[in-house]
Amino acid sequence: MPLLKGQDHLIRIIKEISGGKYSDEILELTGPGYPPEIQELAEAVGMMMVKIEAREFHLEQLYDRIKLNTLNTVTAVANALGTRDAYSEGHGERVGIYAERLARRLELADDEVERIRIAGTLHDIGKIGFSDQIFSNEDTHINKDMLLEIRSHPQWGYDILKNLEFLGPALEYVFDHHERLDGKGYPRGLSAPDIPLGAQILAVVDCFDAMTTNRPYQKGKTPQEAFAILGDLAGKALDPDLVDTFINEIEDNGLAE
Repeated sequence: MPLLKGQDHLIRIIKEISGGKYSDEILELTGPGYPPEIQELAEAVGMMMVKIEAREFHLEQLYDRIKLNTLNTVTAVANALGTRDAYSEGHGERVGIYAERLARRLELADDEVERIRIAGTLHDIGKIGFSDQIFSNEDTHINKDMLLEIRSHPQWGYDILKNLEFLGPALEYVFDHHERLDGKGYPRGLSAPDIPLGAQILAVVDCFDAMTTNRPYQKGKTPQEAFAILGDLAGKALDPDLVDTFINEIEDNGLAE
């Protein structure tokens, strides 16, 4: 039985649609230059493709709403640290702001900038697991058990967030934000080549905000004092280029409000 005009073309398009590749090629086969049988099939396949695309678009919108609601809930949990520790109030939000500003100054892609911002906002969520002893400590003496708790918070944060697959690389940034270039950081002791850029960005801005924030036992440092300390840490704990770029960003655009 001879093939109808356009039959091969129609079969190829149907195979592509079944594989998730949609195009307007099907419309050509609905024109008067093709047999009625081909036109009818092409119209039916075209309508099916439109309905599939509409359904996928609806599912994507639903998934985006679920992501947003979940992220808002997790962020609220992170912000709740402020009710236990005055120093933590606003810290995650400021780190998120600084991290986003530094990432944009580095001209990273928009989606990566957003991942880094989210990681900055959530970087200390693992501190939810801290004992009251940590939060009530107002002197500089930290015993061995307290130090173990402090060094555990990136792992705890990772464990809290690890099932939120939409966070993608941001999860690693939370996990690694206390790693150091010289390998003396925690929790994994990674060294320079193995620390993600997003985590290195968080390390710089987290350090700066920690130094410039008032605490019960210590007045926050001025930006200039903090810049000097960042400079001392550059090349050992922190990436020198990131430190220089961040200092330029603060000098140009000021502190986060």
